[in-house]
Amino acid sequence: MHNFRLVIAFHTQGQEIYWQFQDFNPPMSFEIGQKLEAASGYKLAETPYNSSFAGYKDWFIQNYNRPGYTIEAGLGENPLPISQFDEIYQDNLGILILGAVS
Repeated sequence: MHNFRLVIAFHTQGQEIYWQFQDFNPPMSFEIGQKLEAASGYKLAETPYNSSFAGYKDWFIQNYNRPGYTIEAGLGENPLPISQFDEIYQDNLGILILGAVS
């Protein structure tokens, strides 16, 4: 069995980082989110109500009381064009590294 300290789920649309689920606020989740924001340039944002209850991050936060993040990568209409790949990769490389060491 794995004992993950945090989870990161990747979606597309918005260049935002969703970090909380309802009233759950696991220790260090906001502070880690601020580091992810600084590393990527994406905005740290509260999860919109209509986006709650549907994601792995929400389940993880609720069940394990540990940080979870949904990264809304890229901007435009889905499916995002492959021409955005390099930019999205560069924006999210720091997130992946910080996630691995946090």
